[in-house]
Amino acid sequence: MGQTLTGLLTSVRAIAGRPGTPAQSRPGGGPDQALLAALRLCGDHLSALAAAGPLTDARRTRLIASIGALTTACSTPGADAFDALLRTGQQALDSGGEAEARLALALADEATALRARSKGAWRLRGNALDALGRGEEAITAYERHLALQQNTAASRDVERRIATLRAAGDRIDEALTLFRADTRADTGADTGADKGADTEADTRADTEAFGAAARLSRHLPAAEARAAFTGLVRLRTAEHGAGDPAVRRLAALYAEHRRLSDRDPVADPLLGGAEPIGVPGLRRLVAGRTVCLVADTPRTAEQEQRPGSPLAALIEGYDLVVRCDEARHTAAAARTDLHACTLRGDTPWKGPRWDRRAGARLVFGDPLPHWRLALRSRLVPGAQDRVGDATLRRPLHDPALLGEEAGAGPASTAYTVLRLLDFLGTPARVDLIGFEGPAALSPREREWVGTRTANTDDTAVRITLR
Repeated sequence: MGQTLTGLLTSVRAIAGRPGTPAQSRPGGGPDQALLAALRLCGDHLSALAAAGPLTDARRTRLIASIGALTTACSTPGADAFDALLRTGQQALDSGGEAEARLALALADEATALRARSKGAWRLRGNALDALGRGEEAITAYERHLALQQNTAASRDVERRIATLRAAGDRIDEALTLFRADTRADTGADTGADKGADTEADTRADTEAFGAAARLSRHLPAAEARAAFTGLVRLRTAEHGAGDPAVRRLAALYAEHRRLSDRDPVADPLLGGAEPIGVPGLRRLVAGRTVCLVADTPRTAEQEQRPGSPLAALIEGYDLVVRCDEARHTAAAARTDLHACTLRGDTPWKGPRWDRRAGARLVFGDPLPHWRLALRSRLVPGAQDRVGDATLRRPLHDPALLGEEAGAGPASTAYTVLRLLDFLGTPARVDLIGFEGPAALSPREREWVGTRTANTDDTAVRITLR
């Protein structure tokens, strides 16, 4: 791949020129200047990839292949390279990194310069801005796409995304209105004696809250808006207490903003009427209940299906039965109250559909676009009553949950569920059943379980949550 990358970079430079230098004139006029500018941007990205060392990410490998196809189209007389340009921009977005999202936006800018009435170019620009957290700009690009799109069915996803971005911005506007009204009420209620009694800490808290509110805006990039919103909620809670009605409303607006930032409101047909649940909903679901995670092994499946077997009776005695990933041995009719699975591979949306009945289904995966597409492709209407939302898609590495570093290697689904239940802290008991032999956890995972093991017998490893 190193030689291929170097060779491709050489070809790109030969056609488009190096950064800051005009491209050499080509017989017959050559590619449009916007295409040459796009190639130079691709060349800059290839150069950065080459400097970063060996490539191990298949998504970036596909991006390089797309750049190669664009380079070929630009160097072929009479070829229309516009579609290749859009495919390269989309592949950059699919790669999932911030640098790739910036590349996608830059390519979308060149595409709209080439064809101002291309609905594909405007949608690419909206998606790139959206991926970079620039929601208000994304809305403008999405609206340009809708104005050019004649197929209303094909534009429903875009319409939902616009509604989501606007709703998230509306929560920020309402939070700022609430803050200003609350501040005016506090100021009006102060008497002269009250003002004299204000402590230095009170003054500092007011100043910090005003600073956080001044930074908060619906026009900020998503990460900056989230940080400013978090700071405002923290400061107002510290100043007035969590029981204050205005603070409760502010916290509710913050929670709605976070939910909207991570997940589109989904129409019922998409989830087959299933109810999306987040961390609070899952905490309520498991609160005070006994939970068992059952391994999918031939021995466990055979014993569970045997009428009157002790294992079948044991499993039936739990309040919640959890099963993980695709069932290879477990009977189709086996009780499953919670099904958890982890998306793996480069195209997780192409896996088998989740058609086994489960009370609730949690899907762990990253990046967010792949997670969304997998849900839309693999969920079966009526096969679940609840579906975990985007706040539950990466519990081990989400700073709002466990916040672990991603360098520890991939985790098994069972371990992810255990850590999540441990974090929630509300189940009465959590047991592992059948996790030995081929279903055994990794050494790191077994070590974590071992520190919490309260009882072990022939059928279950019982752990006590902190």
